[in-house]
Amino acid sequence: MENTPTKNRTEYYKISTFIFLYFFTWSASIGLLAIWLGQKANLSGTVIGTVFAVNGIFSVILKPIYGYILDKIGMSKYLLYFVVAMSALMAPFFIYVYQPLLISNTMLGIVVGAIYLSFAWYAGVAACESYTDRFSRLNGMEFGQIRMWGSLGWAVASSFSGLLFNLSPAYNFILGSVASLVMLVVLLSLKVNVNSAHAGEVLAKEKIVPADVYALLKSRKFWAFCLYVAGVAWMMFIAEQQFSRYFVTFFDDIHQGNAVFGYLGTVQSAMEFLMYMVIPLFVNYIGAKRGLLIVGLVVGARLIISGLADSHLLISVLKPLYGLEICLLLVSVFKYIAEHFDKRVNATMYLLGYQAMLYVGNVVVSSPAGLLYDRIGFEHTYIIMGSIALLFTVISAFTLSACQSKWRQRAPLDIAGSHTAR
Repeated sequence: MENTPTKNRTEYYKISTFIFLYFFTWSASIGLLAIWLGQKANLSGTVIGTVFAVNGIFSVILKPIYGYILDKIGMSKYLLYFVVAMSALMAPFFIYVYQPLLISNTMLGIVVGAIYLSFAWYAGVAACESYTDRFSRLNGMEFGQIRMWGSLGWAVASSFSGLLFNLSPAYNFILGSVASLVMLVVLLSLKVNVNSAHAGEVLAKEKIVPADVYALLKSRKFWAFCLYVAGVAWMMFIAEQQFSRYFVTFFDDIHQGNAVFGYLGTVQSAMEFLMYMVIPLFVNYIGAKRGLLIVGLVVGARLIISGLADSHLLISVLKPLYGLEICLLLVSVFKYIAEHFDKRVNATMYLLGYQAMLYVGNVVVSSPAGLLYDRIGFEHTYIIMGSIALLFTVISAFTLSACQSKWRQRAPLDIAGSHTAR
């Protein structure tokens, strides 16, 4: 916040409040979706797996569409209004539509739920983050110092959402709907200055057209970035999916392991909040590409050491590093996209090249990873996944585009003119 102009401070507080409420709502309600599906919708583990698979499919489809819409409408808030409105419908949807459908016509309920959840959350969060990144650059702010409030919102809701759920899941959904209405008020009051001093660096004069997306898909830089996501980000997120199962094996009492894992989740959220304050400055100094490569090194090292770990103390120290990885990855991704891709396709690039690719990883790698856990154990699987992350980090050192940083002692990237030059 120190570098945020005084005249923009009010807008900083508004956009930060919006992000806080969005993640607060997600954590308080959708964060407990798997438990709700099992305990309240009475679905089996196999059917719950199908729910998340279908959710992923619809999310992969919708994210690029959201990205294209964001690039088309620029700084207009219409898409965010739609996302918030869908979020506000959470309580009536879950109570009167989703649960009855899952019980009476499970497959139809799964499809309807996937459409709703993608509109409001799975694609909605990517749209909110992409808009926040563009808003921050337009106003001379740092995305990370806004996004950190989302981590705090998630942590605050996590501290009591389970207790509220035990009373009645309806309370969680009602809380989510009420918080969404507050979010809508905040969004309505948010002022967007498209004539700011940074407008030329952030906003494109020409709006995106389908040919721009086609050109993006033919770009070597696009596929080089996707290769990085597939080799590093997939390993990072997929390893985390069942990390809790591995973690508790280090404790004689599984209940103690569960408790410690919960405590470390809080530590991780706190680390995310603190890291978002400083990571943007760090990435500005070293450059986005180096930020991405450091993420790969940390992910690879953490997974390999996790596989070699022989004590609960070591594995407990490693767990919160995931929070550092998330911060450094997200900030580096946004800055890399801003540096190396046309302003017209920034949101499309984020939602297609990063967000949609992550969900493709869930579909492609989650099942083989689970099979390896059963066949050769978590230890050997994590060593393999960590080695893959390191291998793709080395490859990406040569395939990702050169970074702009103070280390190279070069003038700041002229985003407005760089694409013409290329």
